[in-house]
Amino acid sequence: MAKLSVSLAQMNIVLGEVKRNTSQMEKWTIEAARRGSHLVVFPELWPTGYALERGKELASVLNSDLFAHVSTVATQAKISIVGSMLEKRGQENISNSAAFFAPNGRMLGVYRKIHLFRLMQEDKYLQGGSSPLVLDLPWGKTALAICYDLRFPELFRRYALEGARMVVIPAEWPLERIDHWRALMIARAIENQCYMVAVNAAGQTGDTVFGGHSMIVDPWGKVVVEAGESPALLTVEIEMDLVGEVRRRIPVFEDRNPNTYEALDLGY
Repeated sequence: MAKLSVSLAQMNIVLGEVKRNTSQMEKWTIEAARRGSHLVVFPELWPTGYALERGKELASVLNSDLFAHVSTVATQAKISIVGSMLEKRGQENISNSAAFFAPNGRMLGVYRKIHLFRLMQEDKYLQGGSSPLVLDLPWGKTALAICYDLRFPELFRRYALEGARMVVIPAEWPLERIDHWRALMIARAIENQCYMVAVNAAGQTGDTVFGGHSMIVDPWGKVVVEAGESPALLTVEIEMDLVGEVRRRIPVFEDRNPNTYEALDLGY
């Protein structure tokens, strides 16, 4: 599959209102499928927002509850779905987890946010993940990351070295730091010569205004599509073969000198 049609579902998440947010997810999934999209991406914690103090009440068990419902929606619409949700793991542990659902409803993998964002008290309420995730999909190897992970280039370089041609990033990135979001998204695409497919929340959720500007950046660093600051469902077709073309044109990975810098202890 050389061409991939992607829909970016930039939601205004209603804090803690799972039914309302799920209804919006269902409507936009159906619309994305009607447009012929292969993949629809939703923001970070799209069912709940950062209602972390209610995490044990609102979280779902993997393969059941809300995860099972999203699987059903993917099957009915015949479309792949990604977006992060609160996952209940055992009696006490809650994770910020992005599952990838195939058009047949199968969960192909789940990525648990590795870098917890203390400014939103994730370190207080959530358990961080420890396993990066690269999936072998019909359009090429695709990796998952979540929001704050964007500030850690090591993760994205690992993904590129493992052959990822695209990284999908659900996010809730505040409006006051939206310039960081744009700059980092473009930088990660350029330095790893891959597509960055990122969906942010938009508008006010609780006490925080999220910045929108969901976007797809191609491996040359060009912004293919970018939303504004209001809720929107954007759909665009991207050319996956461009990844190989860019990597051949500037062979960054062949010119790496990892022995020089990967063994350094920077003392951070």
